[in-house]
Amino acid sequence: MSQDFKANSGSMSSVEDIRETLHGETATIAWVELQRLFAAGKVIAVDTGLDLIEVAAAMQADDRALFEGWIAEKLVNPVTDEQAKFWFSADSSVWAVVVSPWVLVQEPTSTAQ
Repeated sequence: MSQDFKANSGSMSSVEDIRETLHGETATIAWVELQRLFAAGKVIAVDTGLDLIEVAAAMQADDRALFEGWIAEKLVNPVTDEQAKFWFSADSSVWAVVVSPWVLVQEPTSTAQ
């Protein structure tokens, strides 16, 4: 991949604190609201087989080994043009959480292609 998914390590004292904070910051959002960030290459798709909060926590903790495995298995990737077009045309909403500068998104299973 051309971009490095390096997360900014926060000052959280534990993984549990990170998960709790991220859980509180996770919400559904209309895909159309993320178009500007998608165009900037800042939106990362998380496979529905993974827990969005766990992926965000691993990113926040800068767990490179875990992320490299997910990337190799194609479970975590930049959102593709095809995904973006589908979500846009379907007027989809996605689950989203910010791990600056990235936005991690996961489609609800009911809208999967």
